[in-house]
Amino acid sequence: MITRFSRILLILLLLIASVTASVGDSAKEMLAAGRIDEAIAELSGRLSSSPADAESSNLLCRAYYTLEEWDRAESHCRKAVSLDPQNGRFHLWLGRVYGEKADRVNFISAASLAGKVRGEFERAVQLNPKDVEARLDLVEFYIDAPGIVGGGEEKARLQAQTVGTVNPAREHWVYARIAEHRKDTATAEREYRQYIDLSKGDAEAWLNLALFLRRQKRIDEMEKALVKLSQAPNPEPDVLWEASAMLERAGRHFPLATELVNRYLASGPVEKAPAFKAHYLLGILLEKQGDKAGAAREYRTSLSLAHNYGTAQQALNRVAGE
Repeated sequence: MITRFSRILLILLLLIASVTASVGDSAKEMLAAGRIDEAIAELSGRLSSSPADAESSNLLCRAYYTLEEWDRAESHCRKAVSLDPQNGRFHLWLGRVYGEKADRVNFISAASLAGKVRGEFERAVQLNPKDVEARLDLVEFYIDAPGIVGGGEEKARLQAQTVGTVNPAREHWVYARIAEHRKDTATAEREYRQYIDLSKGDAEAWLNLALFLRRQKRIDEMEKALVKLSQAPNPEPDVLWEASAMLERAGRHFPLATELVNRYLASGPVEKAPAFKAHYLLGILLEKQGDKAGAAREYRTSLSLAHNYGTAQQALNRVAGE
């Protein structure tokens, strides 16, 4: 028989659990929405009172990842892995941080980090064999890394076959990347177009073809591929952002780029393309089209979400003299 005191205690415990869950969800929502300052403040507060919170450590790592603060990101991702070493996603994020650091250091340091990247990605796949995203990150490593640090085309092909059992279209993306790495551009293009056909014109497939065409300096064709992307049904939000950023970098079709980033923001931002970076991109596009007032507004919005985003502050100083 439950006493009155026991019932009160049970209610209190349920309330605490509910609050804890809602806080965790809100942190994820802040991160997904690109409200980085709020996410960091909330997660730092949670970790100060509960240092052994692996999920919050991972989320904080990802927040610093978006800000490109790699050392801070590494510290929190390593902590998440140490607290919950059986979580494949935690290993995946730690591998991504190591990969970003490897791109920014000298050859000797990069070689050391490459082994860590491979180890974390392989562990992520081992722990969660159905995680296609982890397998594709591992594929990228196998293709780009030299054999001395564990890279290799055959390893990538083996991963491709597994990916193909879940997503046959994406299997051709792997073959395209392998062919491109071997400088077999004809085969690469054929595989990228096969990816488009098998995915029934998926926006991400058009994005990957556009990336290939940009690397081949076939800019007019790249722009046409991005127009096709803009017409594809139900594109993933981050694909719209990537396409807009590609047009901006190439100096092409700013009206379409502006439309795409506005569509992205209207669809609800996602973590892969945080809102503070999307508003910065929109500011750049408006500035390049002569709308300095609109650009300043977007830069201020970006800084309201991530006040340490120095790139946006520099842009705001440029257009508004702040």
